[in-house]
Amino acid sequence: MTDAADIRYMRLALSLGQRGSGTTWPNPAVGCVIVRDGRIVGRGWTQTGGRPHAEVVALTQAGEAARGATAYVTLEPCAHHGKTPPCAEALVAAGIARVVVATGDPDERVSGKGIQILQDAGISVVAGVCHQEADQAHAGFFSRVTRGRPTVTLKLANSFDGRIATATGDSQWITGPKARRAVHAERARHDAVLVGGGTARADDPGLTVRGLGIDHQPVRIVASRRVDIPLTGQLARTAQDVPVWVCHGTDADPDLVATWEGLGAQMIPVQVTGRQLSVPDLLSQLGQRGLTSIYCEGGGALAASLLAADCVDRMIGYTAGVVLGAEGQPSLGAMWIDVLAEAPRFALEDVRQIGPDVEHVWQRIKK
Repeated sequence: MTDAADIRYMRLALSLGQRGSGTTWPNPAVGCVIVRDGRIVGRGWTQTGGRPHAEVVALTQAGEAARGATAYVTLEPCAHHGKTPPCAEALVAAGIARVVVATGDPDERVSGKGIQILQDAGISVVAGVCHQEADQAHAGFFSRVTRGRPTVTLKLANSFDGRIATATGDSQWITGPKARRAVHAERARHDAVLVGGGTARADDPGLTVRGLGIDHQPVRIVASRRVDIPLTGQLARTAQDVPVWVCHGTDADPDLVATWEGLGAQMIPVQVTGRQLSVPDLLSQLGQRGLTSIYCEGGGALAASLLAADCVDRMIGYTAGVVLGAEGQPSLGAMWIDVLAEAPRFALEDVRQIGPDVEHVWQRIKK
């Protein structure tokens, strides 16, 4: 049976790790707590840009107090020499006597090897404490390693009858300020925010995190096959300040591609399937560039494409108590589903009232 103290300290490590969410890619957002004689002597989380790792931060804080202590780590300590030495070796060198690990690392350079280094050094290792919470916390990193793509969270903010605007396009604001603040918090927790070209043209979004007092911004991504997005819009004007990536078709106009590169955007060619960008290739390209989590804010065609390709891992809906009718603009484009059994299914994870609106969170049901 897992010791209650182990669970308590591991949950603290998990909460610390989440402080790095959205800032550590391509590395995971790990948390570490070091305890000696019932007292916390070191704590840390993976720093912006992925280095230093959580264990190193916590060991530095603990100093000599780490000798004979227990380290709680939310992910198996790394075992390979990259831009920094292995954390497993750092734990050994610091004289740690016991390591509690929440979950393993699927990266073949680490998987099982980090724990083996610790055990070979005579360190007692306990694995699997709070593993379900840790698996969820590191889902994006695991997805990039095992599936070659980041996790995708799809946000839908609708009227009660599933509309995002009136027939004339009036949409500000369907949901209230508290729901919009929650959206900014979700942006901050993800590596990148994704929209389609239609949304970029219609809404001229900034896609930055505002009003939360944070000092980092997610990568802003536009999926636009033809790169027909405004050259005078917010994204173009601020591409030098906050990263903008444009995922475009391999058949896009080279002059437009060059123009956006001149504005400071990173241009990413994506295969075209039919008349649309290939969703699997788009996500693969983003995974290759190190992203682990993406927050998609539409529009309807892009959202439908992601769902149809079975590439949405999580949905967050904000439903307002307003009704717009059949003539209103739907939140999703056509998916051409004829049989109900073929429709994507999600399991309800959480629901809460947020101001005058309802927030509901859904997890993909794995087939």
